[in-house]
Amino acid sequence: MEVVSREPQAAAGGPISHAVFRLSRAHRLLAGRLLRDLGLHPGQELIMMYLWERGPVRQSELADRLQLGDSAGTTRRVQRLERAGYVRRVPDPSDGRATLVESTESGRALRPRIEAIWTELETKTVAGMTDAEQRAVLAALERMEDNVGRT
Repeated sequence: MEVVSREPQAAAGGPISHAVFRLSRAHRLLAGRLLRDLGLHPGQELIMMYLWERGPVRQSELADRLQLGDSAGTTRRVQRLERAGYVRRVPDPSDGRATLVESTESGRALRPRIEAIWTELETKTVAGMTDAEQRAVLAALERMEDNVGRT
């Protein structure tokens, strides 16, 4: 039986990188489908989770900590959440020039639903894997993240 590679010929020199790309894309699409019922896009739930854990933070901290891309992308995500009524921007009491982003009551009400979505996403992602396999994959992914982050 001949094994057929999932990589196009051009990706033959980087099969792991191509697999990571495919997995990332598929995972983001699944997350998007699960979040759609809440009117959220992938990445917005990460902002909400961070705000629930940390409380009000500067928008620049969200961009830095969550690695959501450029500051313009973070601004767009926060604006969408603000229009939906899930966050608000308020003056930073320690620096009048800065603004904090905080969850609203409506945003806090999303927490159980977003947590359930992330549980479903995790369950679908690791379906059929043993605990040992999950630990090994997590360790490998963390190592690859460290490798890529150092460059």
